[in-house]
Amino acid sequence: MADKHNAMDLSITEAAKDKVFNRLRQANLAFQDIYPGDRQDRQPIHTVYGGANLFRSDTAAKMGEIAMRSLKAYAPDFTVLARALRLPGYQSLPTTPKEIARVEEKMGQLSDADRKREFAWLPYTVYEKLLHKLAHEPVEDFRIDFEDGFGNRTDEEEDATAQQAAQEVAAGMRGGTLPPFIGIRIKPFNEDLKERGARTLDIFLTTLSGLTSGKLPDNFVVMLPKVTIPEQVTALVELFELIESATELSEGSLKMEMMVETTQAVIDASGNNPLRSFVEASKGRMIATAFGTYDYTASNNITAKYQDMGHPVCDFAHFSMRLALGHTGIWLADGATNVMPVGPHRGDNLSGPQQRENMEVVHRAWRLMYEHIRHSLYKGYFQGWDLNPAQLPIRYAAVYTFFLESYEDAAARLQRFVESAARATLTGDIFDDAATGQGLLNYFLSAMNCGAIDEKDVTATGLTVEEIRTRSFLKILQGRRQVQVS
Repeated sequence: MADKHNAMDLSITEAAKDKVFNRLRQANLAFQDIYPGDRQDRQPIHTVYGGANLFRSDTAAKMGEIAMRSLKAYAPDFTVLARALRLPGYQSLPTTPKEIARVEEKMGQLSDADRKREFAWLPYTVYEKLLHKLAHEPVEDFRIDFEDGFGNRTDEEEDATAQQAAQEVAAGMRGGTLPPFIGIRIKPFNEDLKERGARTLDIFLTTLSGLTSGKLPDNFVVMLPKVTIPEQVTALVELFELIESATELSEGSLKMEMMVETTQAVIDASGNNPLRSFVEASKGRMIATAFGTYDYTASNNITAKYQDMGHPVCDFAHFSMRLALGHTGIWLADGATNVMPVGPHRGDNLSGPQQRENMEVVHRAWRLMYEHIRHSLYKGYFQGWDLNPAQLPIRYAAVYTFFLESYEDAAARLQRFVESAARATLTGDIFDDAATGQGLLNYFLSAMNCGAIDEKDVTATGLTVEEIRTRSFLKILQGRRQVQVS
């Protein structure tokens, strides 16, 4: 067969073909540079926004305490949470304290494998993981807000707050009390607020650099809101460069993210989606975009009653963001639910009817937020906003349920894919398989990031812990290919 192939007459010479393919290679490489694939490092599943005037070095821990109290007050056990959110299997859960205690005791004594066979496994597991998360890492990402959460105040007050916030961040760095991700949101760079936004940025970063000898917190980012034109991004990058050159901050260390919260950020004056141009204007400093639900719905002339994450105009923006920025390595984040799970009655001596009304109000807000988050997850948005510590339990409950209820199916799919891809490496077809495999692997990486599963759960797919930690399906296949060749 090989001799017959070599003897065939061909119309295309090697030199002519090389000329064609050299041009194609440049185009392919340029495409790969724009679309390198999803980032493989950890993405937080939420960002909490809080007024800069309220931020302290221990804010994350205090939010965790508030969140835990809220959970215990309105869902003292896993059955109450399951019924409030209508988690799978909630109808079959026990209702009396004695029955609930018996199920909890039994579940606590079973092995992981045996526990999964029980009807109460999912709601019980979600609740237990939720308790652990709130106790150990209640906040994954926090944004010190100088925009909507701070408001328009006197220049003297914002100057002082910017300095104080930097001092608190420095104290948190020394004490190890900051969340894994943190940043600030400045005011937008429109004509009215650009001076104020730039001044706050300068004060905060100059103060912080002076206190930390130019060191930034891990995963620090600056959020630019209400972006409408690429020049606003360019201006922020140029300010970054000026601040880095004037302080001990290392060149290129400052990263940014932007808010998509105007119609012009989705469709510009020429009728095009401008998001890619915003990324290009950042000169590699843009790492994420976040959707602003309420500003965006307002910019679409949606009345206040209907301004929420479930509105179809939000879906259009979400898919526009994904189409423009998918596989570019830019993280995408959804917005927030603005109905707070806080009862109308306060105090320690509430009447029975007041307590019941509080419970009804909180559970109704929980359910709304749960549905919003599930809708985001359904669309492939694994990060969103939270505005109040009382929302944290539902953020984690929704995400844990989403991952755990489909774990068995996803594990089986990835196991089959690993086995078939490993066979494919014998013929060298690793690149064709890598993209699909990475999508499956990303499911487990996201689930591990938030604590829904652990490494042991992923090894059930046939991957080793070392392979999982590469966070890259391509590297996994390349490693297996090297073993086969050797």
